[in-house]
Amino acid sequence: MSVKVVGIGGSIRPDSQSERALKIALAGAREAGAQTVEYSGADLVLPFYDPSQPERSEVARRLVADLASADGVILVSPGYHGTVSGLVKNALDYVEDLRADDRPYLDGRAVGCVAAAYGWQASVNTLSALRSIVHALRGWPTPLGAAVNSAQVKFDDDCSCSDLDVAANLRTIGRQVVEFAQARASHRGVS
Repeated sequence: MSVKVVGIGGSIRPDSQSERALKIALAGAREAGAQTVEYSGADLVLPFYDPSQPERSEVARRLVADLASADGVILVSPGYHGTVSGLVKNALDYVEDLRADDRPYLDGRAVGCVAAAYGWQASVNTLSALRSIVHALRGWPTPLGAAVNSAQVKFDDDCSCSDLDVAANLRTIGRQVVEFAQARASHRGVS
C-alpha cells in the first residue's frame, strides 16, 4: 500500500532547526515506504486564514489538497514564547477547509508531533499544544512525540543531528505515522 505523509513545519528562516527536524522525521516516513510532501519555510507564509473568504493562494490550495489526500501528517513547530509558532498555527487553520470532506479535518490520520525550542519549558509546552491541536482536528497523535531542546541539540546543514537518540526518535515518529496508516488501511480492507 502506498502511503502519503505531509510534513508541515519550520520557520521563515531557511534551514531552521525545526525545519531540519522535520526533514529527519520525513526521512523516517520515507524509510518506511511513504511518499512525502514538505511544507516549510516560504511555503508557510500564507495569508491569515479567514473562513469567510473563499479565495485561497496557490500554496494554500495545494496544502489543503495534499492534506485531504494524506494518510498521515508530521508537524514540527518552533516553540515561540512557549507555544506553537504563528506560521505553523496559521497553516493548521487551513485544515478548516476540510470540514465538509469525506474525512473531515485530520480524521483517521496519524499525526507525528515535534517541537523544537531553546529550552525544555518551551519545547515541552509546544509539543503539548501541538498534540491538543491534533486532537481538536480529530487526528491521532503518534505514541511518540519529541520535544527538542535546541540549546542542547543541533542540526547541521546536511540535517544530521548532534544527538543520535533525538535523530532516532524523529525517524521513529515518521515510521509510526506510516505504520498507523498501513494498519488502518489493512483494518479497513484496503490494499
